[in-house]
Amino acid sequence: MLAIFNSKVAEGPEEMRMSSPDIKKSSYDLFNSFQDAFPHALSLKMEDIAYMAYTKDTQSFLRPRSFAVKDDCFCLFEGNLENLPSLRQHYGLSKSVNEVLLVIDAYRTLRDRAPYPATKVVGHLEGQFAFVIFDRTTQTVFVATDSEGKVPLYWGITADGYLAFSDTAEVLKEACGRSLASFPQGCLFSSNLGLRSHQDPSQMVKVTPTMDNEMCSTTIKVEGESHIPTPIM
Repeated sequence: MLAIFNSKVAEGPEEMRMSSPDIKKSSYDLFNSFQDAFPHALSLKMEDIAYMAYTKDTQSFLRPRSFAVKDDCFCLFEGNLENLPSLRQHYGLSKSVNEVLLVIDAYRTLRDRAPYPATKVVGHLEGQFAFVIFDRTTQTVFVATDSEGKVPLYWGITADGYLAFSDTAEVLKEACGRSLASFPQGCLFSSNLGLRSHQDPSQMVKVTPTMDNEMCSTTIKVEGESHIPTPIM
């Protein structure tokens, strides 16, 4: 899967933007390369703000990919949720709702009705997952992975400054150069908050570039060693 966002809606950590002198491809070229590599992929371009694409080619049987759009919320999801039945019940959804639709509905519910941020949705999720949401209404990007990093996710900065995400490092390598990094497990990223910890979004996550010739690395400096899912009240 692939998601690319203009810096107008999402900027990666400054350390990543500073560590990419060898970037080679623009966001447009990256998007076209993905389409060439996977001609049957579902691809969307939203003006110059966002590109999103996904394919079931090469996906893991244990970590299926999915994509959905609802009320101007676009979501790429990979993995599975162990507590999907209880989440459906909590949010008043039918049994036919799958993981990607659940994440969209949960995000929208918290965004519109609750007195706390939509990022709280991550605390309810149990399982192995990575997802990318683009909320076109609010021009917001929201990304998260599970606390153990069972579903790989990578991000980087393209030659023209766009923030790109993919579950495959090779997809981003030529476009992002040394800004390419693994998305840190147990973390979330949003246009408003930047990179934060699941457990405590008030805790900043520090990104530390390395001298590796292939990729940057991310060092998480937050309190606590494990993620405890937030109870559904």
